Amino acid sequence: MAYASIFRLLAGSALALGAATGGAHAQASYAIASIADFTGPYADIMKDLAGSRRATVDWWNEEVGKGLGVKVTIKDYDGRYDAAQIASLWPGIKAELNPVVILGTGGPDVAALQGRLPGEKVPMIMATAGYGFAWKPDPWIFNPRPTYGHEAGAFYEWYRAQRNIQGPLKVAVISSEASPAYVDIHKGVEKYAKDHPTKAELVEIVYTDVQPTDLTTQVSRLVRKGAQVINIQTNTAAVVATKRALQALGKTDIPIMMSSHNGLLTSGKATGGLKELEGDYEVYGMAVPTDEKTGPHDFQQKLVSKYKAQIGWTVATVMGLNQTLVALRAIEAAAKKTGADKVTGEAVRAAILSQPIATEQTFGILPNLAYTNEAPFPTSGLTVNIATVKNGKYTIVADKAPVPKIDKW
Repeated sequence: MAYASIFRLLAGSALALGAATGGAHAQASYAIASIADFTGPYADIMKDLAGSRRATVDWWNEEVGKGLGVKVTIKDYDGRYDAAQIASLWPGIKAELNPVVILGTGGPDVAALQGRLPGEKVPMIMATAGYGFAWKPDPWIFNPRPTYGHEAGAFYEWYRAQRNIQGPLKVAVISSEASPAYVDIHKGVEKYAKDHPTKAELVEIVYTDVQPTDLTTQVSRLVRKGAQVINIQTNTAAVVATKRALQALGKTDIPIMMSSHNGLLTSGKATGGLKELEGDYEVYGMAVPTDEKTGPHDFQQKLVSKYKAQIGWTVATVMGLNQTLVALRAIEAAAKKTGADKVTGEAVRAAILSQPIATEQTFGILPNLAYTNEAPFPTSGLTVNIATVKNGKYTIVADKAPVPKIDKW
């Protein structure tokens, strides 16, 4: 009897251990493909952008995924911000990882993959504003922000009201034809000005090299035409060249409007300090990384302290956080609906389209998001934040400024 009792006890223990280890082994694992740019024009911001992606995955695995029985892995690939490079990498990425979602960096990713992803059944989440050339129904590529044209339009309307400008705001654009995204930026601004002629007048689009060094002649022409704002949503080199030209011409009262990837902090470093950009602006549909205590800043600090993230509190960090949180919340919603072991790229996309993401789920990094089949970004309810340099300090001047309506171009 004693032996039988001991046997039953050991057998029960073994069953319990088997159940515990079986549960651990049953944890489903899914891959995220992270397209980065370590050797191209945005290599200078990639440490924070890619680092914040990895740290957010670490956080989600520990604090959300464990409870769902899901683990996510992430691997970086250097796309060099080049459509041909990304297109050549994609078959190998698909074969190696079979990812359920991709994190993209910019326009070349969209240009290279938007025609392939519907057939591959893998959605891609961007950190950037959207693009007119990807503005199509039934999307597989998703932006948490509207197009650059929408974000610029939101700034024009805010700035015009702040300055009490009675006629249309006279806008100039510094752009390039070297990248699909750059071309789309100025097309979006053209469309906004056409749709809102009483609010904005496009005085000229200056086409230049992708990373210009001297724009004095071109900027002098813009000054003569009465430009009140110079829109540069391309890169830091264009900001530096334009700022140097304005300084040389003694026209430091004409502000430059930048985006996220080439914003005040990044361009400030390139120009020799934030004070060089006094009175200039940045605008985008996500949190601004000032020193103020906010929900987004608290989340970044948690990633640094608890998950050992080697990231600063920069716009590039916010970009990495925004897209990764959207991807992970979609995986989370898909796992809850289909089961932890049945998550696919198609299920992740379905979750994006059917399950709104509340701003609380992104710690305030993004506004409330509700995607539809109409476009790769939410078509209503989006807002932007606007920051400037005031008395040498990086400052938020507008919170949740409304995004205007612009018809598709």
